[in-house]
Amino acid sequence: MKSFGYMATAYPTAGDFLNSPQLEETSCLIADINMPGMTGVELHEHLLKAGRSIPTILITAYPDDRVRTRAIDNGVLAYLVKPFSETDLTRYVRFALTSNRP
Repeated sequence: MKSFGYMATAYPTAGDFLNSPQLEETSCLIADINMPGMTGVELHEHLLKAGRSIPTILITAYPDDRVRTRAIDNGVLAYLVKPFSETDLTRYVRFALTSNRP
């Protein structure tokens, strides 16, 4: 993301992100479905329950239609299956950063 001109910070776990000072400033979240401690879907749902509507892009190497449906039904912006193109990822990031959200 940095090579495309975006400021990005990586976290080893969802918990590290949730406890970070950058949480308040996050305009777009890209998370893997499979992470230690909390899945990407669970992270998105946790944020929603906490009243934080961060546009979220989920990525996975292990696509699952049930997980995809759950994620999309809960408002995830995109569910990308690895390998995905840089074009697809940057298109969703641009959309997340330029869309009018409540």
